[in-house]
Amino acid sequence: MNAHDENRIKHLLRQALPPVEAEAKPAPEPSIDLWPAVLRRLDTQPAAQPRLNWVWFDWALLAGVLAVTVAFPASIPMLLYYL
Repeated sequence: MNAHDENRIKHLLRQALPPVEAEAKPAPEPSIDLWPAVLRRLDTQPAAQPRLNWVWFDWALLAGVLAVTVAFPASIPMLLYYL
């Protein structure tokens, strides 16, 4: 690479990339502290109970995995590896 190519690359890079400002402007601060509001909301809402909403495809997939493990017991380590 000769000096002409280096100068051309420098020029193209300077055109493509904007200059970096010395002092970056900080993000605007919120006018109030939001953490107490988050804590109040967590205290007032009851804890969500976990639900098992399984659709037919989930049951079919489970049945297929069980059928494969019964038919081919050697596949159990492979299935456990991919879990």
